[in-house]
Amino acid sequence: KLGKYKMTVQNVVTSANLFNRVDLVKAASSLDNIEYEPEQFPGLVYRISDPKIVALLFSSGKIILTGGKNMEDIKRGLAFLEQKLGSIM
Repeated sequence: KLGKYKMTVQNVVTSANLFNRVDLVKAASSLDNIEYEPEQFPGLVYRISDPKIVALLFSSGKIILTGGKNMEDIKRGLAFLEQKLGSIM
């Protein structure tokens, strides 16, 4: 039975779509706290410090956000990412 366990959300994983292509080379040269090695992985890894979120950004405009403790963290992380990408897209 699940009733005898105490459960907490530790990590929220979500996907999002910007519905716009992203130039990952330009993003990699414009942003801090990123890892981008296209020979190893087709996406850009962007580490956001507040909230502590990791975003996987793909050239298609699709994003995977992970590390949030709740949906508010995810929403804040996505808003921060959209702000940073605004000048690139």
